[in-house]
Amino acid sequence: MTDSTLQQGHLALARTIAIANDKGGVGKTSVTANLGALFAAAGYRVLMVDMNRQANLSDDLGYRHHQIDDQGAGLLMSLMTGTVLQAVPVPDRPNLFVVPGGTRLGDLTGVMVGRIGQQGQQAMLALANVLAPIAADFDIVLIDTPPENTLLVDLALACARRLLMPTKSDAGGLIGMQLLAERFAVAREINPELSLLGVVLFGTTRGASAIHRGVRSAVQQAFGTDGSPVLAATIGHSERIATVSRARGRVAHELESDAADQPAWWEALRAGTSTEDGPRALRIPSTASTVAEDYRKLAAEVLDLLAAAEATA
Repeated sequence: MTDSTLQQGHLALARTIAIANDKGGVGKTSVTANLGALFAAAGYRVLMVDMNRQANLSDDLGYRHHQIDDQGAGLLMSLMTGTVLQAVPVPDRPNLFVVPGGTRLGDLTGVMVGRIGQQGQQAMLALANVLAPIAADFDIVLIDTPPENTLLVDLALACARRLLMPTKSDAGGLIGMQLLAERFAVAREINPELSLLGVVLFGTTRGASAIHRGVRSAVQQAFGTDGSPVLAATIGHSERIATVSRARGRVAHELESDAADQPAWWEALRAGTSTEDGPRALRIPSTASTVAEDYRKLAAEVLDLLAAAEATA
């Protein structure tokens, strides 16, 4: 690999976004899957790196147990040996590629602890080093991070140029945000180009302006920003959509399309495909279009923020 290739790869990391919060259940994987699928559908070449040993990204995009699902073995091997990451196409989704996560990543924490003891902070550049050479092949790279695993989150933050942080408005989500703000400050010591792209309110009540103002205040306090980095786009609460999405392996805008083609409820009942027949028979609720529109607004805002950041770089 030439120095020129490496330089191009590092430049391409400018569109690498870590999606993180120290708290679980705040929408990190849902945001990653929906943004990735929307960008790909719009013609962007997108890579997703799944750092989560639960590999919920494979459920949201429907490739769990597919032949590409190596349970994180490829990612683990690349990080252990320093070999370039191998991205694989997500089935039935043009322009969308993934480095799968999974149970094999359970071995990574021990590996990184030993490496930090030998190399210090430079060990945290392991992901950046194996991702940079292929990053130039993609328009956008999204890194889905696990909750409550600071080492793996640190790998992502040391690699990414932007941080997008989903959070809920409850105490757990805000505490997770505050803990991540501390990791963010540490990561900038070895990756000074890292910046906060924004905070996304996830699973929130639409129109709850007082609650949203409280979150904005908490974000400003945690990150010390002059202007609030809370994005205008929010993802509204819809537990049913989340359940159906993961059961079907379809993201919100795909469910919106599927809903238009599904039979009327009484036709489904007569045909014996009601919800009693299992999760794959769950009807798609009418809120699919509302959630899909939330994600479309978020995708558009993220692209605008990236463009603005690049214009001032």
